[in-house]
Amino acid sequence: MHSSKLASLSCSVALALLAVSFSIAVPILFRPFYYVQIGALDLPEQTGWSQETIREAYDEVLDFCVLGRPFGTGQLLWSESGKSHFEDVRVLFTADFWVLGISAGTALILVLLCRTGRLAFHRFRGRGPGFWAGALAAALVTAVAGLAALDFDRAFTLFHAIFFPGKDNWLFDWRTDQIILVMPEAFFRNCAILIAAVLLLCCLALILSDRPGRRKAPRPFSAR
Repeated sequence: MHSSKLASLSCSVALALLAVSFSIAVPILFRPFYYVQIGALDLPEQTGWSQETIREAYDEVLDFCVLGRPFGTGQLLWSESGKSHFEDVRVLFTADFWVLGISAGTALILVLLCRTGRLAFHRFRGRGPGFWAGALAAALVTAVAGLAALDFDRAFTLFHAIFFPGKDNWLFDWRTDQIILVMPEAFFRNCAILIAAVLLLCCLALILSDRPGRRKAPRPFSAR
């Protein structure tokens, strides 16, 4: 069976997108990550609100962005401008979930076809799709993390300029959109760190899973 370069490239891209989209989904879906930070960032002390009030506000925003439930911020004030920003955020979250599902399905089908002998991946430079997917995603996270480490404020602004072009509704006024007080920049910085850490672990797993097989040494000939 001839190995397929197209299948190998397709699987590499699918695995890389799977690793990236999964890493982004982790802080979105794993809410205890935020709950821990309520105390770690001293949010009750900083805002004067109880942990229950803060948690309720966060949960309602995430329910809107992830589950499509009616928008709200618990007992905190919100404006139509703030709501419109979270509508944009919901679009991005939905896009990430779609990429996650499609890339996972694509990679699974290609790998199953390979395992059943119906398809063979071409090994570029002796490496398969897993290695190149891990290397590609690792290069991406290293570049982004390097820029963020140099100037997180600028990187944060650039992120919003790219994903919310022509809009400034992400610049919240705490007097009308109090949710910004319980979702400070430090929280988003910690989210970026978590995403980078999960992505690097995924990259490591992909690279290690694609190690070239060890050849068995030939048995020495023994005459009877």
